[in-house]
Amino acid sequence: MRTVELDGRSLSFEELEMVSRGLASVELSAPAREAMERSRRAVEAHRDSGEVVYGVTTGFGRLADVPIDQRDQRALQVNLLRSHAAGWGTLLSPVETRTLMLLRANALARGFSGIRPLVVDRLLEMLNRGLLPAIPETGSVGASGDLAPLAHMALPLMGEGAFHPSSPGLPKRSIPVGDRGGIAGNGAHRADGHGQDAGIPAGPVLSAGSFQPLALEAKEGLALINGTQATTGVGTLAWLRIRDTMEVLEVAGAMTLEALLGTPRAFDARVHEARGQDGQIRSAARLRALLHGSEIRESHRQGDPRVQDAYSLRCMPQVHGAARSALRYAREILAAELNAVTDNPLIFPGEGDAPGEVISAGNFHAQVVSQALDVVCMAVADLASVSERRLERLLNPDLSGLPAFLAPEPGLQSGFMILQVTVADLLAELRVLAHPVSSDSVPTSAGQEDHVSMGLASARKVRRAAELLQVVAAAELLAASQALEYRRPLRSSPPLEEVHQAIRQVVPSLEEDRSPAPDLEAIRRLMEEGRFMLELEPGPDLA
Repeated sequence: MRTVELDGRSLSFEELEMVSRGLASVELSAPAREAMERSRRAVEAHRDSGEVVYGVTTGFGRLADVPIDQRDQRALQVNLLRSHAAGWGTLLSPVETRTLMLLRANALARGFSGIRPLVVDRLLEMLNRGLLPAIPETGSVGASGDLAPLAHMALPLMGEGAFHPSSPGLPKRSIPVGDRGGIAGNGAHRADGHGQDAGIPAGPVLSAGSFQPLALEAKEGLALINGTQATTGVGTLAWLRIRDTMEVLEVAGAMTLEALLGTPRAFDARVHEARGQDGQIRSAARLRALLHGSEIRESHRQGDPRVQDAYSLRCMPQVHGAARSALRYAREILAAELNAVTDNPLIFPGEGDAPGEVISAGNFHAQVVSQALDVVCMAVADLASVSERRLERLLNPDLSGLPAFLAPEPGLQSGFMILQVTVADLLAELRVLAHPVSSDSVPTSAGQEDHVSMGLASARKVRRAAELLQVVAAAELLAASQALEYRRPLRSSPPLEEVHQAIRQVVPSLEEDRSPAPDLEAIRRLMEEGRFMLELEPGPDLA
């Protein structure tokens, strides 16, 4: 198994994907350990000098003006985690939970948080051993950090809270779910059908696994929960899924164009270079490569009375390209946030024995991530919208010249009639998800946190959007693969025939009515496996 070394500066999307899937272990790099030790010494120097340091010698949020006696500073950190673990609802998936743990550890590794390396070591030990905290998906407004999700993540370090029932590192023997109400306490809430998921109490798990609970020191509880990692983690995983689905949608669009005897002339490189939009140029180039070598195209090159195709076909580079540009923008934001320091206060150690400075600021505010994810949701809704229009053209005999709903015997059979209805339903939800949440601040903490980002809500939106977009793409592939068979014996291009063959390995041709639902899921699974991520030779311009 590969090992990823965290330094707080160089975590990549590839490494994140590997760790999130349990394909890599994680450890703290030597330079990161040294930087953390320096900042820890600085925190202790400021604390011992009697200086007022937010979250170390004071309360939190609106209670920042309440002094805390030194003998109570450990209890302050414990109380912070207990009181802030106020999340509710469905637990983050194991993949999302591993991502959250990885990102928080990486942020702390930069050495601006003032905590002991031991804290990150223990967090990574839990991650590597497959002990995944039970983290409800709600409870953050994306300002002052993703407080509730990160508190749920941190509680098991102290032997409190709960572990995800699907944690691979749980002891083999059964550990009963606790009877104390609430996942934040020492027990775990029992699933009761009202929306709150159950977890496995952390205390017995740690005892069974020889994992000693951690006693937190000054600043450490605050450092564990002050960050954007829930928003960034959930959002990044969704972005990765949408990025891959974007490529699949171009495969689906090219297949639809072929089945409808459309012309690729509108994808001429000169057209798109004349406009100069990079996303559009890349989409047009990929469509040309996907369509190169098609017998179907050659069959109607001459004598076609149509001057131009409908927008859903002709403007694929313009519409898909706009989504590519939105995804690239979000990528830049997320790539920076993977390695961002999002604590408050930040510790800047001085030279030599000088304690340096403690600065209270606002890097925990997730506005930049929340806005980027909202933009992605808008792009997803538009990708689904244009795909639905192409699906309609495939199924509508007045537009396609093919049998109604691609049924072998229209009338007796309904074919894929309701496939478009399903996609229309998904599209309605995607249009709601496209509504921005990052502009809808709700002040919290008695007015101290008077502008928030709603980042976690934005991340949940984009996660759902990613899921629905996959189904939309699967629906177009399902219909387009059937429509191509009405053009036989002519063959499409080699790349599209490869896709058609992959689909036919799991979904037979439609010869009589059957439920399309299993077919959709089978194609969606092929997408998850990367079967449609084609390596393409650059195609020539197509006349």
